[in-house]
Amino acid sequence: MFSIQRAARGGMAIISIAAMSACGSNGGLGNILGGVLGGQGQGQGQGEVSGTVENINTRNQQVSVRMSNGQNVTLDFDNQTQVVYQNQNYSVNNLEYGDRVTARIINSNNNRYYTDLIQVDQSVSRNGNVNGQENVQRFEGTVRDIDRSNGVFILSGSRNGSMTVSLPYNARRADIDKFNQLRSGDYVRLYGVLLNDNRVELRNF
Repeated sequence: MFSIQRAARGGMAIISIAAMSACGSNGGLGNILGGVLGGQGQGQGQGEVSGTVENINTRNQQVSVRMSNGQNVTLDFDNQTQVVYQNQNYSVNNLEYGDRVTARIINSNNNRYYTDLIQVDQSVSRNGNVNGQENVQRFEGTVRDIDRSNGVFILSGSRNGSMTVSLPYNARRADIDKFNQLRSGDYVRLYGVLLNDNRVELRNF
């Protein structure tokens, strides 16, 4: 597992887990986040929630985080929400069940909480797999639709059809450099792990 060097948070107050537990003991999501946001249960506010990723709902653009006191907090996100791990930016879709995160909350309204920044404090494992065992396969095809900000691209014409290839949190510098040099139309061979029928997490080029 990996630890992340926390970035500066622009004067944002650091809220302890103990304080969140105390707020949570009074019941209700509003009470939990009320404490996190310095008593601002509604309206504009700023604070943090730390815990473990329980669920990512990309359709509804929500991520669920379980805090140390056992309470679950559901946070809204959008395509402006940043995920940062080891000074690299990722999409919220790259989060995995079990990742330890700290989410910055910049707005709360009617018990809905929006996060613009999710910092991964600890990835679920070195290889993104709890058991540390993976089925690494070779893929090859033509590069399409490179999204450098989120570390993904489309690999077209592989034996599995078109695949979305994403960089892992712990990508090697050589692979990051290779990714940054990719151009649409390049033919590449790579090794990765199938996350689902059309998504591959890169292991190395």
